[in-house]
Amino acid sequence: MKHSKYLILSLFIFTSTSLFAQLKIGYVDSETVISQLPDAQDAQKKIDTQIGEWQKELDVLKKEWQDKFDDYEKRKLIMGNQKKAETEKELVAMEEKVESFRQGKFGVNGELYKKQEELMKPIQNKVFAIIEEVAIEKELDFVFDRSGDLIFLYAKEEYDITPDVLRKLQ
Repeated sequence: MKHSKYLILSLFIFTSTSLFAQLKIGYVDSETVISQLPDAQDAQKKIDTQIGEWQKELDVLKKEWQDKFDDYEKRKLIMGNQKKAETEKELVAMEEKVESFRQGKFGVNGELYKKQEELMKPIQNKVFAIIEEVAIEKELDFVFDRSGDLIFLYAKEEYDITPDVLRKLQ
């Protein structure tokens, strides 16, 4: 549905260009721009460092669970019913703790998402402001982001404003 809206919009724009001979369209690859910015690279390093720390913590929790589980598997035949039930309850609690940690750090609204938002949002805002500035300077009517959902089947390189955006950001 989302792609069909873009396709219809694109067809309308491209078929109506004969009516609007002065229509100017530009495109930019925002992923390329952001990936080449030193601020974005620093932010990504901070995010990667944080991910590494959380992954180590998660690995420790998973290893503790695995060790407990392996010990349980070895001893379950000689355990009494009450001890077996207690150990199984502990294993379930440990497993829930692992999953809770994973979701809290890496889940949809976890700390990783919030950290990325905190570090990358100012950079994205800066890039989008520069894109707008370049578009106004070049008197463009439309600027599309090639890295998004809209896929170009054809685009003249002269309309690519990615180098201009990079130049202005440096």
